[in-house]
Amino acid sequence: MVLYMKHKNTVKRNTKDPKNRMLSVPVRDVRLKKDMTVRSLIQSMDRIGGFSAQHMVDGIKILEGMKNDSSSFNFLSFPACIVSTGIRGIIADSVKHFDAVITTCGTLDHDIARAAGGKYVLGSFNADDAELHRKHIYRLGNIFMEDKEYGMALEEKFKEIMEEIYSSKGYKKEYSPSELAYEFGKRIKDEGSILRQAYLNNVKVFIPGIVDGAFGTQLTLFSQDHDFKLNLLKDELELSNIAFDNKRTGALMIGGGISKHHVIWWNQFKGGLDYAVYITTATQYDGSLSGARLTEAVSWGKVREDAKYVTIDGDATIILPIMFAASNIF
Repeated sequence: MVLYMKHKNTVKRNTKDPKNRMLSVPVRDVRLKKDMTVRSLIQSMDRIGGFSAQHMVDGIKILEGMKNDSSSFNFLSFPACIVSTGIRGIIADSVKHFDAVITTCGTLDHDIARAAGGKYVLGSFNADDAELHRKHIYRLGNIFMEDKEYGMALEEKFKEIMEEIYSSKGYKKEYSPSELAYEFGKRIKDEGSILRQAYLNNVKVFIPGIVDGAFGTQLTLFSQDHDFKLNLLKDELELSNIAFDNKRTGALMIGGGISKHHVIWWNQFKGGLDYAVYITTATQYDGSLSGARLTEAVSWGKVREDAKYVTIDGDATIILPIMFAASNIF
């Protein structure tokens, strides 16, 4: 031990040596200061060796690089569940920083219901669900909503807007999901709406599973007594064109499922994403897409071998506000 202590101060490290490269970044302690901003806190957390915290810091850097790469076409994908929370506002504010959104039908459900004044309230994960059912209260995690604040609010707003679209001069009889999202965003008055902000900033919203939810059910009912058709393949062809027309692409993917897979699926045809940040709470050991790390997507060619990418394990309702607040582009 004494010999080592003497020797280590006289021998210069060879950073070309694989072992020395592995040991080249020291762990540093984070020190909190009074009135510290989120951005300065995250900057001080860089290279601390803090498990998932370091992945979050790396994710912020990748997002900044992705946004600053003017040649990169950037996707934002997320599931509907977080739209029932206050994260809806953060996503609405961030839409303008991306070139396209891919999400699920439930996003339309919650976004429109809340834009129509639907009242969502804080509840509990441990509620008596049988009692909630008897009282006509739905539970989404620890968010409660009365049936009239969700289903009925959405149904009334859907009918109002869809009839307006149907009777408008430019009615086309056949719409893709993204075209419908645009038309709804055009007519929604709530500036905190994701669809509204996408419309105002000319960001396309793709919903490949648009029939999987209340909005899709309303479309089905509407088609029974109106001359209306839904063209799902039109959006697929547009996503294909995006993949082939852009040499560089990036994505922030929140959660898994169809929204995540649609991003990585179409990007494999251009050789994979160049930038990718994935936030998930799922485990990879059941083989699910939600649990699959981005390294698995590399094997499929959905993320490039030389891409800048990171998987962040954690709850997006905690991680996303911190990442956006700490980034210099949001």
